[in-house]
Amino acid sequence: MLQLSSRVAAPLVLLACALAVPAAAKDKGPPAPPAQIRELYACRDIADAAARLACFDREVGELSAADTAQEIVFTDKETAKKTRRGLFGFSFPKLGGIFGGDEDEIKEIETVIRGVSTDQSGKYRLVMEDNAVWVQIDSTSLPRQPKPGQKVKIKVAAMGSYFASVEGGRTIRMKRDR
Repeated sequence: MLQLSSRVAAPLVLLACALAVPAAAKDKGPPAPPAQIRELYACRDIADAAARLACFDREVGELSAADTAQEIVFTDKETAKKTRRGLFGFSFPKLGGIFGGDEDEIKEIETVIRGVSTDQSGKYRLVMEDNAVWVQIDSTSLPRQPKPGQKVKIKVAAMGSYFASVEGGRTIRMKRDR
């Protein structure tokens, strides 16, 4: 009897979890714009032209002051994409779309090796052209040692690790060190 109930209970729990995920995701909308932007946008709704212009002047001044005081930061999509690429390999909490949301999440990068070294156990430490440092975490040996100037592709793997392939060769498991 106990075996039968666990056979029924497990699929029911999985079904409940599967149904809960879309409901939780649906509640999550895009982050609200900062107060300074909302107040600026509110100026559009003022019917009187002189009052609307005064509102825009006031709110643009407030926005400029917030920018100067570094209380608000502006970026464009391309800069956000470069920032995400530069942070590839680091584990961060979800930051509410601060770098442009998850729709453009980077799953792999291609870069060039600038420096190579090995530790006492023969594991590689690769320094890339953007100064990112990646260290090997498995014991896979490569038929040819990586060299500066070679291209490397790094892809997301399981459990917070990454696969690196030097010029299309055998993959090794790595993690970002800095």
